[in-house]
Amino acid sequence: MDLNIMLSRKIPCVMTIAGSDSGGGAGIQADLKTFSALGVFGTCVITAVTAQNTRGVESIFPLPPSIVKSQIKAVMKDIPVRVAKTGMLYSQEIMEEVAKAIDEYKITLVADPVIRAGSGSPLIIEEDKNAIIKLIVPRSMILTPNVFEAEMISGIRIRSLNDMKNAAKRIVNLGAESVIIKGGHMKEKNLEVCDLFYHEGSFRVFKKKRFMINPHGGGCTFSAAIASFLAHGESLESAVEEAEKFIETSFRGALKIGSGRTPVNPMAFLYNRAGIAEAIEQVDEAAKAVERNPSISRFCAEVGIQIAMAPPYPRGPEDVVAIDGRIIKTRDGLKAAGPPRLGASRHMASVILTAMKHDPQVRAAMNLHYSPVLLKAFRKIGCKVSGFDRKLEPAEIKRVEGKSLPWGVEEAIHKIREVPDVIYDEGGVGKEPMIRVLGRNALEVVDKVLRAIEVLPEEKCMNKSRRGFIDKRESSCS
Repeated sequence: MDLNIMLSRKIPCVMTIAGSDSGGGAGIQADLKTFSALGVFGTCVITAVTAQNTRGVESIFPLPPSIVKSQIKAVMKDIPVRVAKTGMLYSQEIMEEVAKAIDEYKITLVADPVIRAGSGSPLIIEEDKNAIIKLIVPRSMILTPNVFEAEMISGIRIRSLNDMKNAAKRIVNLGAESVIIKGGHMKEKNLEVCDLFYHEGSFRVFKKKRFMINPHGGGCTFSAAIASFLAHGESLESAVEEAEKFIETSFRGALKIGSGRTPVNPMAFLYNRAGIAEAIEQVDEAAKAVERNPSISRFCAEVGIQIAMAPPYPRGPEDVVAIDGRIIKTRDGLKAAGPPRLGASRHMASVILTAMKHDPQVRAAMNLHYSPVLLKAFRKIGCKVSGFDRKLEPAEIKRVEGKSLPWGVEEAIHKIREVPDVIYDEGGVGKEPMIRVLGRNALEVVDKVLRAIEVLPEEKCMNKSRRGFIDKRESSCS
């Protein structure tokens, strides 16, 4: 591509005004990672340097307000920033400089009213807390407090969703255009987290799975994501909606770094995008390999063969790639009914997603009709094989659509205390007997099948077309 064309591309520019986290999990560092992941150019104004790690903040060195002002001025006179987010502001004097800059440069503000770190360490001078209400809240397009911060700003004790609504109204009455109160700190031991968005007199509740981690940098990442989507031209409601998806993926990709809290991972969004592209390519190539090998046909399930693969951090079945319409028997052999696409198979997605809870490296699966001879062949090539009995399925599982396969996969994993290469069941009423082959990727899964078929005595001469299929890729039964 011509360099002049590349240089002429415009990219939205965003500013973060926050503290520096030496541990790299929150503050300026988390914001800049988020900006990069979401395709905006990030500028930064550092308000304080903190000495911290995943266990807590050890010391804080606030920058002089004049230096904060100089940083903003230097950026704004050269770089076209229209959206900014704030995090740790530390003192009233710094807030005053930020407020002047927001007014002078007419910047759209996403404000994360940081009062203390997740570890509990204060990140603002105690007597300057009220300066947030006076200087920052009225200048915010959206405020993103957690429950503790919303209580401090609104003066309302929050113990329920109704309390959150009352606090949100109070915050908007203080001058914010809108607010989203993050419910992760609610004391309720629910498996869901509810975030409450209040905008133009209407409420919207975002429900998401509660992750059993003690997160670090989640609030910074979330507010930075909203700012990024606004910079891309999204409406406020759309920006919040997309940021909710982004932060969920960041939680799924959280990294156990250090011995304290777990930093969320803004880069998981990019890894997922790349993973989906890889899955589409792999599933397509794997399907073609199945079509080229007639020896697989005798093991084709009555419902057809499905091949599926997930990205590294899937949010659900909608993120799993599979063949649209399965691979089916035709007069000319096995043929894929359609191309790979996201969300094409909830059944195979449930197998993969359940397996990934135990081993995140197992991201692909393929189904075949049940055959004791084929199971024996899988064992012969070194694959770990486990199964489940549908007759033992609890009634409460049977009654709920989509629960049977996850239950079965969990049973098979529990039996051998690890994720097997092959999971089988002998069927039940209205359920075809099935073999499901699992692996790190779609090509590895198909190679396991072909290697198993190759050791069947009657298949040795038929299966020469398999040679070269893997094309030097690694394949193994774990």
